[in-house]
Amino acid sequence: MKILIIGKGYLGTRCAEVWGDEAILSDKRVESVEDVEALIDQHQPDVVLNAAGIVGKPNVDWCETHQMETIEGNTILPITIAKACKNKGVYLLHMGTGCIFYGNKPDGTLWDEDDFANPSAVYTRAKYAADLVLSTMENIGIARIRMPFDCRPHRANFIDKLASFTKLISIQNSLTVVEDMIDVFYQLLEKRATGIFHVTNPGSVDHKEIIDWYKQYVDPSHENEWIEEKDLVGLGIVGKKRSNNIMTSKNLPKLGIKMRPAKEAVEDAIKKYAEFKK
Repeated sequence: MKILIIGKGYLGTRCAEVWGDEAILSDKRVESVEDVEALIDQHQPDVVLNAAGIVGKPNVDWCETHQMETIEGNTILPITIAKACKNKGVYLLHMGTGCIFYGNKPDGTLWDEDDFANPSAVYTRAKYAADLVLSTMENIGIARIRMPFDCRPHRANFIDKLASFTKLISIQNSLTVVEDMIDVFYQLLEKRATGIFHVTNPGSVDHKEIIDWYKQYVDPSHENEWIEEKDLVGLGIVGKKRSNNIMTSKNLPKLGIKMRPAKEAVEDAIKKYAEFKK
């Protein structure tokens, strides 16, 4: 299987590293349908993974003051890529985000692929807008991930983010362990799976559990202060309320695709992270 990856960022690069010769990692700036069609003509892929997007630097608060750049990268670009793939008859897997859900689901169950989201930030609204459009099209899969958790140090790795903060909140969240994500993405591409898929490890993990594992395996001297969620904005630590939620996948099991339980996968990733850091 020949996979064209559009977007030479953190996760696109990680996928390419694992997939080896099957992957073509493109860093070409895409501004039009014709640009994407030219990439497809050049590389003749069997499938396309869209790993491009705007997350903002140093964080998503940037998106609040750069609305048009965020919409162009997270709404218009995916639709542009989807149109080119439709014209060329090539399957597209689009990488979305589960951060479009805020808080607990009203009925007390877990957020699944059939639920309408409740995004509030510019970043999450732009990402959800793309989902709404792409989910109406044929030959497209949408893979939503959350808080990518990797065994490799990187500024976008959730463990590096947590460890960098002196003040944290204790809350349960869905997470996506990158090692598992790459495997699931490959299976979705191989199956040309259509629809929406929540690519999060089953269950949830509290930030305190993550920090405890971090102190156990990586840095026993690590220290931080625990605060209330409402204080994140109140103290100016973040500019906009963050998404905290727990998701489940109805659609991956239908394809026979399984992911490790969240706690097991996260602890394993931290152990590997510790070895990588040595």
